[in-house]
Amino acid sequence: MRKVYLDNAATTYVSSEVMAEMLPCFNTIYGNSSSIHSFGREASSIVDRARDRVAHAINANKSNEIYFTSGGTEADNWAIKGIAHAYASKGKHIIVSSIEHHAVLDACKQLEDEGFEITYLPVDKYGIVNIADILHAIKKTTILISIMTVNNEVGTIQNIKAIAKTAHEYGIIFHTDAVQAIGAVKIDVQDMEIDAMSMSAHKIYGPKGVGALYLKNGIQIEPLIIGGNQERAKRGGTTNVPAIAGFGKAIEIAVRDLSINQQKLKVVREYFVTMVKERIPYIQVNGHPHQKISGIVNISFEMIEGESILMLLDLEGVAVSTASACTSNALEPSHVLKAMGIEDELAQGAIRFSFGKNISKSDIDYVLEVLEKAVSKLRSISPITKAGRR
Repeated sequence: MRKVYLDNAATTYVSSEVMAEMLPCFNTIYGNSSSIHSFGREASSIVDRARDRVAHAINANKSNEIYFTSGGTEADNWAIKGIAHAYASKGKHIIVSSIEHHAVLDACKQLEDEGFEITYLPVDKYGIVNIADILHAIKKTTILISIMTVNNEVGTIQNIKAIAKTAHEYGIIFHTDAVQAIGAVKIDVQDMEIDAMSMSAHKIYGPKGVGALYLKNGIQIEPLIIGGNQERAKRGGTTNVPAIAGFGKAIEIAVRDLSINQQKLKVVREYFVTMVKERIPYIQVNGHPHQKISGIVNISFEMIEGESILMLLDLEGVAVSTASACTSNALEPSHVLKAMGIEDELAQGAIRFSFGKNISKSDIDYVLEVLEKAVSKLRSISPITKAGRR
């Protein structure tokens, strides 16, 4: 049976270049990077090199603005809660969008329990945050605005530079979750006026379990994990040298190959969407028609549930998702699609197809074939169909 992986927004494989970068850290350069002997210094130099690579990839002013974490979720939690606690004496109001990753939304809910006030901004039908809504939400007590760069479910790109500029006009710190954006759009934290930014390695052909928080020098943050002086006394815990080495290499490659990869994925996406529209009726493509990354397509199939499509595709060797991987086991419709005003029936019938750089036209043709059969089979037994919808 043929196998096609179209869930790259959930995670990617580790590339051979990244693997080669990591291997020596397991059995040759294996010292604790916090140790002062030669073994430790060797490991520390690898971490320093990775930090330089990450800083260069996003055009950070200095490499000491990069703090390594266990992934994007920790980076989001740390940014939201750490900045909130550090600036609580100035105010306790935070603004986020209603389509953020749950790493941001759940962190905000915890802060609400502590007495912070959170404003959850609406989005339009394409998933775009309106700057007028941000301006309306700002208060004298607003200390932080957090808006993701690229939505992980529909691929919509936010107007980050304009949002950050708006925040700074009112003296407010701006954070963005860029986990899905790295490698998909150009990120320049200085030009985009970003104060804090979350990243993760496993979305860009790097290892799982490692990410980073960019924190502009001068921005205060309270540690999330204590018990050690690692990461300049901001995050305790033995440094994961192999994973960090892999992250540094992965982000270097992602930026190096960004243009060619995105052009290829754009061709794949447009071909896929065109053919789905031709072969399968009663569908809706979700997200912005133009302001989006090339690697994600979110489609709602009327009259059937996305989970049923997913299972039938899985039986044919095709891997897709019904939402983000962090929420795909939930029975509720996607909070992202609901916030975009998509009715529950369509939201329940949504599938996310996310393409990787190794995808081929023959892979897509195979997916189209099994997708058409799966949708036809499910609709033939759907009570909605029998009621005369088709």
